[in-house]
Amino acid sequence: MPTVLVLSSLVAASRVGGGAQVAAVERMGVETVFIPTVIFGRHPGLGPPGGAATSQDILDGVIGGVEASGALANLDAMIAGYFATADQVAAGARLIDRVRVARPDVRIVVDPIMGDEGTGLYVRQEVAEAIARDLVPRADLITPNAWELARLSGRPVADSASALAAAKSFGAAALVSSIPLGEDIGVLLTSPDGDLLGHWLKSGSLSDALAAATADVAAMVAGRPADVRVAAL
Repeated sequence: MPTVLVLSSLVAASRVGGGAQVAAVERMGVETVFIPTVIFGRHPGLGPPGGAATSQDILDGVIGGVEASGALANLDAMIAGYFATADQVAAGARLIDRVRVARPDVRIVVDPIMGDEGTGLYVRQEVAEAIARDLVPRADLITPNAWELARLSGRPVADSASALAAAKSFGAAALVSSIPLGEDIGVLLTSPDGDLLGHWLKSGSLSDALAAATADVAAMVAGRPADVRVAAL
């Protein structure tokens, strides 16, 4: 059974962040190790969330305990998501390096959570800079939205062509969401060869994983099975 380490947010009353990622992959029979970077009561976009960021001492201690358990050698993948401070990002980067030593063939997914269209940056400037500097270069797959891709690449992202050009500027594969397609939005996958990750671990193919994961989401929205086509650009 595949095992994934999730380093991201825990939001008690909202299905977002690390909690949502854990639920998605566990539904597919994937084991998880979950280290929360924050513990909130609800999504911050709904108002004061309650809770707080995990203190650096506690975060470092939990990471140390997970490492002492021997779990790093059993990981098939790691997801790095929401971070509240630049020190947390640095801890995430160190953990990625230790995971790669313990399990060289591990797959590292970085979800560079930092902002969105309309709201702009919603983490501190130093957090966004640390994610770009310390986490994105360590990833096998990055999963930004279109706004985050534009910020990370320094290129405009206005449609599928500009998104493709921006995504190809990274050494890692990229799964980009919220791409403007006329009146619709699209998802773009670029690869040199999450619940996408679960499908990726099972199939070994990113394009097959994208089709399966997108079909799952569409089926949940429509309430029935969905036919999803993946187009090559």
